[in-house]
Amino acid sequence: MSKHAAGRPLSPHLGVWRWSPTMASSIFHRVSGVGNSLGLLVLAWWFVALASGPEAYATFVAAASSAMGRFILFGFTVSLCFHFLNGIRHIVWDTGHGFDVSKSAAWSWFNFVGAIVLALIIWVLGYANLGAL
Repeated sequence: MSKHAAGRPLSPHLGVWRWSPTMASSIFHRVSGVGNSLGLLVLAWWFVALASGPEAYATFVAAASSAMGRFILFGFTVSLCFHFLNGIRHIVWDTGHGFDVSKSAAWSWFNFVGAIVLALIIWVLGYANLGAL
């Protein structure tokens, strides 16, 4: 362990550890939790706009329909999907299964890829059904 100038040991940090899928998954789980909280503010804006009348709703739709708005909404969808899938992994861990390195790494990769695939499926189905209502 490295030592500080005063002779005290330094706590390990991200620069010390070798990155692994499980480590990245753990960090992104926390990031996605923050992202979900921020995304809920967008959801609240949508509800307030719905309740406030056509002009407020039109403003929301214009913002959400822009390239940046769609990017943010897609990111929110990926964040929700990742957090959901990683939550399932934690439930499995609560049963005492999936702790060996290979299974844990496989779960982590599945969560990253699965979140993007699931978000894409949600968006494709959403766009396919836009005029159906």
